[in-house]
Amino acid sequence: MKNIVLYGFMGCGKTTVGKRLAVLGGRPFADMDEMIERQAGLTVNEIFERHGEKEFRRRENAVCAMLGEKQGFVIAAGGGALLDRRNRRALAENSVLVWLNIDEETAWRRLQGDSSRPLLTQPDKRKAMHNIFITRYPQYKSISDYIVNGEQSPDAVAREIIKELLW
Repeated sequence: MKNIVLYGFMGCGKTTVGKRLAVLGGRPFADMDEMIERQAGLTVNEIFERHGEKEFRRRENAVCAMLGEKQGFVIAAGGGALLDRRNRRALAENSVLVWLNIDEETAWRRLQGDSSRPLLTQPDKRKAMHNIFITRYPQYKSISDYIVNGEQSPDAVAREIIKELLW
């Protein structure tokens, strides 16, 4: 049974939807960022602060390689994980890649009070988010096996995925 990999921009609901989808589908759930944090003994922010983005991405590559060998999981991928070709290769063969698509305004509304996003720790958080969003959006679109409207409630998104993927 293939994995279901949820990906998309920060704040699109990968973890929330993933947990709900796993329960509804009777599958195990894995959150890549949580796995990295457990392995490192540090939060994502602390990894970025102490060791930099390069170290975080190295850890992310290792988690993708490990999860690519699993079957039947619901996986919440980090926002930038699938932009790396190695990570896509590790996951794509045994997974369906599901993009939780939200618009930029929704992302801003969901993220503006969130201080846990290291890529948004800039003086102008809105501009930083915009720049990342416009860079990632076309990449997200080009790699999806399935696109779901992430503007809906987490339960509605999970149920749509189940319906479309015929669980």
